[in-house]
Amino acid sequence: MLVHNSDKNNVVLITGASSGIGKCLASLLSQRGYRVYGTSRKQPLMNMESRSNAAGHGMSRDNTTFDRGSTDSPDCGFIKMIQLDVCCDESVEQAVNYVIQQEGRIDILINNAGFGLAGAVEDVSHEEAYRQFDTNFFGVLRMCRKVIPIMREQKSGIIINISSVAAQFSIPFQSMYSASKGALELVTEAMRIELKPFGIKVCLVEPGDTRTSFTDNRQTAKAALQEDSAYGERFRKSVNAMIRDEINGPAPEGVAKVVLKLIKRKNPPIRKVVGIKYKVFVFLKRLLPSRIVEYLISKMY
Repeated sequence: MLVHNSDKNNVVLITGASSGIGKCLASLLSQRGYRVYGTSRKQPLMNMESRSNAAGHGMSRDNTTFDRGSTDSPDCGFIKMIQLDVCCDESVEQAVNYVIQQEGRIDILINNAGFGLAGAVEDVSHEEAYRQFDTNFFGVLRMCRKVIPIMREQKSGIIINISSVAAQFSIPFQSMYSASKGALELVTEAMRIELKPFGIKVCLVEPGDTRTSFTDNRQTAKAALQEDSAYGERFRKSVNAMIRDEINGPAPEGVAKVVLKLIKRKNPPIRKVVGIKYKVFVFLKRLLPSRIVEYLISKMY
């Protein structure tokens, strides 16, 4: 197993790194010298059995995107994109095994892959709700169950789960997304205690509305699109408010910088809210009666 004397040589595995927050994370960490393996469902299938010895810019011999930065030094950071579907056990196993084959270790796991599902609770089918949880919640579990044994053997590691302020404030007409992130937060709190004796740190990052492709990738429950839906006008107004806030939200680079700071901290906190506005919201929720909080959210959406 490889031994890294500098955290700049740490191996990072990021899910959902082809766009948005994940892409910014991969770029920032590689610039800081980290060895980044980003993942995407759409990345062309690679030969998991072969090793890449490519250097410089371009493609590796197994056709994965490979960027070592401006030098060919083995200590220089890089981004290498590999295929991974967090909803598939076999895909998770192949991708994690590939990184171990290449590097001998995984120091940082960032669970970022996810999407939003819009629709009233009544309009969301069982299958649609399951797909939401399969990516946002069970996808994280698949990654953690595969990577944790590696980190336990190393006696070190950092797991950062990208959550959302929606876990703190359940958003109307996006309840399944809020629920999936809420479940993720409770599991993360338990993992933090369970893994501490093994030298593994676990924390959450809670972005608010961020200007990414999340908006374009939001899925809508089929029943919510029907003219006979009981929630039609209210649903459309709520989703339009979400879209407006996301389009006008901060760039994802801010989230990436917060994650970098957490990685460098000796004892990172359990959760970190991103953005002054959202920190104020979370603070006020602790102070205000729940009836007032409910009223304010209903006015926002």
